[in-house]
Amino acid sequence: MGPLAKHQSQTTMPIARALLSVSDKTGLADFARELHQFGVELLSTGGTSKALRDAGLPVIDVSEFTGAPELFDGRVKTLHPKVHGGLLHRRDDKDHLEQAKIHDIPPIDLVVVNLYPFEQTVANPDVSMEDAIENIDIGGPSMLRSAAKNHSHVTVVVDPADYSRVIEEMKAHHGDTTKGFREQLAVKVFLRTSQYDAAITNFLGQSRRGTGCNFTLSLPLEQELRYGDNPHQKCSLYGNFNKFFTQVQGKELSYTNILDIEAAADLILDFVRPTVAILKHTNPCGVGQDDEDLRVAWQKAFETDRQAPFGGVIVCNRPLNLELARIISEIFTDVIIAPEFDADARALLQKKKNLRLMKMNDAYLIEKKSPVIRSCPGGIMVMDRDHTALGLDNLESKVVTKRPPTEDEMRAMRFGWRIVKHVKSNAIVYASNDRTLGIGAGQMSRVDSSRIAIWKAKEAGLDLKGSIVASDAMFPFADGLQSAIDAGATACIQPGGSVRDEEVIAAADAAGMAMVFTGHRHFRH
Repeated sequence: MGPLAKHQSQTTMPIARALLSVSDKTGLADFARELHQFGVELLSTGGTSKALRDAGLPVIDVSEFTGAPELFDGRVKTLHPKVHGGLLHRRDDKDHLEQAKIHDIPPIDLVVVNLYPFEQTVANPDVSMEDAIENIDIGGPSMLRSAAKNHSHVTVVVDPADYSRVIEEMKAHHGDTTKGFREQLAVKVFLRTSQYDAAITNFLGQSRRGTGCNFTLSLPLEQELRYGDNPHQKCSLYGNFNKFFTQVQGKELSYTNILDIEAAADLILDFVRPTVAILKHTNPCGVGQDDEDLRVAWQKAFETDRQAPFGGVIVCNRPLNLELARIISEIFTDVIIAPEFDADARALLQKKKNLRLMKMNDAYLIEKKSPVIRSCPGGIMVMDRDHTALGLDNLESKVVTKRPPTEDEMRAMRFGWRIVKHVKSNAIVYASNDRTLGIGAGQMSRVDSSRIAIWKAKEAGLDLKGSIVASDAMFPFADGLQSAIDAGATACIQPGGSVRDEEVIAAADAAGMAMVFTGHRHFRH
């Protein structure tokens, strides 16, 4: 018999039997009810079986179907030839059909599985190794992979969002699904199981850090971006960015837009009071606050640098209202980010077709804790995210000068410290208690960053007398601090830690400046 002779064509047959075993029961009962109306026999396990019975649906337990009990506290229940044989045998292979008949293995045409919540479990910083291990799903991925391998004959669903698509397919194809659709679902399954395995590998590897563990990453293509750093560089976006940010309007995003959006969102989440920030090339060029009016906060931010906002990014931590939208619309802006946009503000800004409006979703509050991943020659680097302005606790106890800061200076230092951590190093920020006055970013020496910040303040017509200066890392020499003193700053917040700290403190004392050492630096590269 030739290799193809034993395969026979088969007329499309409706789905007759489905196995449902899910951790996330969202939409399960409604989906199963639709399947039942198609005459599909429902097999299930454990809590899923109970949920379906509670919904008034007829269910056959897998243990009844296989004739084998669930063993070892449910660790073994679907790992059975009757389950995997029902999934894996080819419906167009005479030998397979004959073996299935001999061994009483009826076909399972649809598998609906989502996995134990391993990722959610290990997201808890206090999770025990025992709890993590118990949340590693074995039967679920096994069934998914068996069904996905045989997707020529079996429909496999891993995402509740696809329930309605399956029902639409069945309605359109006499109770069956098309091979192209099954292939789409199979690809989704292999992606999900690879992500699941990667999460397990990474968690167990981190617990053995330093012993040669691996880091695994598997992400779906989300969209092609306009371009990378430059139009001649292609760029693709992978993962679930759109879970955290929703594009409300505007042309498609580019690589630099994504970087700017992340930088702006990270900055604004460091503030509780109503705040507006303006960024350019991921650097803040102005930040302002006001308890009553976002327009006032905007004005404070804008006055720091009236030139840099052109083509920049604007972010606020309150819904964008019409009053602020009117002001912002007067300048060319690339991206505006807010937790929400009032309807009349959107109506006004829609006139600018290319302007990108990005809604920052609540999910990003959690995403801030994820690691930073950067490419390097031959691989990647994985780093804890710098998501907290460190060193601000008990700040009064960290005064190193003869004069302690005033209450107003202390508020200004807390404000400036939260901003300087978002400025490219070497970073210097001059500020009052609710606005930036001058920002120097990314210079090879700290004193140059200070001089640039002073120059920017002068260009903006802002007086630095009585301001505070924040430095993302230590002043290695007294000259950087002296330039701030000469500019009029009366207080300084910095990490400390230089071998010349005593010289720097002496310069501050000689000028009557108050200074605190946070004990933490915030380099940003």
